[in-house]
Amino acid sequence: MFYDKAKVFVKGGDGGNGAVAFRREKYVPLGGPNGGDGGAGGSVIFEADEGLRTLIDFRYQRHYKADRGEHGQGKGMHGRGAKDLVVRLPVGTVIREADTGEFIADLVANGDSVIVAAGGRGGRGNARFANATNKAPRLAEKGEPGKERWVNLELKLLADVGLVGFPNAGKSTLISRISAAKPKIADYPFTTLVPNLGVVKMPDGDGFVVADIPGLIEGAHQGAGLGHEFLRHIERTRVLVHVVDVAGSEGRDPISDFNAINKELEAYNPVLAKRPQVVAANKLDLPGAKDNYESFQSSLGDSYEIFPISAITGEGMEPLLFKVAEVLAQAGPAEPVNVEEEKITKVVEALRFSVHRDDDAFVIEGKEIERHYAMTDFANEDAVKRFLRIMKVMGIEDELRRQGAKNGDTVRVGNLEFDFVD
Repeated sequence: MFYDKAKVFVKGGDGGNGAVAFRREKYVPLGGPNGGDGGAGGSVIFEADEGLRTLIDFRYQRHYKADRGEHGQGKGMHGRGAKDLVVRLPVGTVIREADTGEFIADLVANGDSVIVAAGGRGGRGNARFANATNKAPRLAEKGEPGKERWVNLELKLLADVGLVGFPNAGKSTLISRISAAKPKIADYPFTTLVPNLGVVKMPDGDGFVVADIPGLIEGAHQGAGLGHEFLRHIERTRVLVHVVDVAGSEGRDPISDFNAINKELEAYNPVLAKRPQVVAANKLDLPGAKDNYESFQSSLGDSYEIFPISAITGEGMEPLLFKVAEVLAQAGPAEPVNVEEEKITKVVEALRFSVHRDDDAFVIEGKEIERHYAMTDFANEDAVKRFLRIMKVMGIEDELRRQGAKNGDTVRVGNLEFDFVD
């Protein structure tokens, strides 16, 4: 079954805790601290795999968590880092932050990968805190928590050619005729509800991939008839084959249908309307089709090269395929439809901390101070003193005074609350 959207939860592994230990050997007085560091947690990595074609696996498993690092031990033994968790996705998957919609990555080639949830670093053991004034520290860091978040996965098919046209124009019959694809075919609109891929083999040994895009209708660019679900699969195609029912089945007008689909492409994104387009005038085997074809041809003039075909009988297939192969050879890579999906790295300086008043407490937030909070063992008095020193050095104490904090006022960092003492 074809699934092209999924929402999953990812969490990097927590870092291992540092150890508090001292060297204790016979005839070695004052052996000193030798607690080892914790190992780093594993990261969750998404990697493109050309062997996958759908996101169906993510319907049944939606949570992916990497292992945490091992804790440090005595005798200077550091914990082992955890292995990364590599999750394989189909080539052509776009990854976005679920809450904000922020673009994370576009895996367009086999082997492309991105870290979506970094593992936490291991906490330092007490041997790291020894200095000239404190030769026997009794504190160690806890492991840093791994990053966690929900992400949206969206698969956009990677195909050379996209078949577009109104429902029941004969796209599925055409792809079944020119490739080994076996889509559902029936005599009613919207028979095809998901895209189908087929590989066309040419006599010279070359070939190309064709995507049968479910039928579009007027208003598709606004989402009508699942328009957005269908149109995004055309974004990566380099050439469009516009399939038109020239027999005028069900009272349709071929010229109106042709213009309506092109207007939808233009409205969805002008880039799509500029793609090379080959017109396949289908259903030539039906009564009245040849007369309609002449009218259709004269209406379009020299704007497009039109190929009269019958997907049912196979008539006209060879000229059409050779023309598509010729256009593909001249066409370059598909122009990106959405600029935001280009891989751009932005460097944004993050605030070290922020302080604001929330009801009856001063709340301290910020990536750096929250990391120190998460890695502090508040059951250890020395570790608590170190955390308070870090707050002072960072300037948080001065900021609290500037905002009017008085003795006895409540200060909150994460789940920790304490009284401000000036």
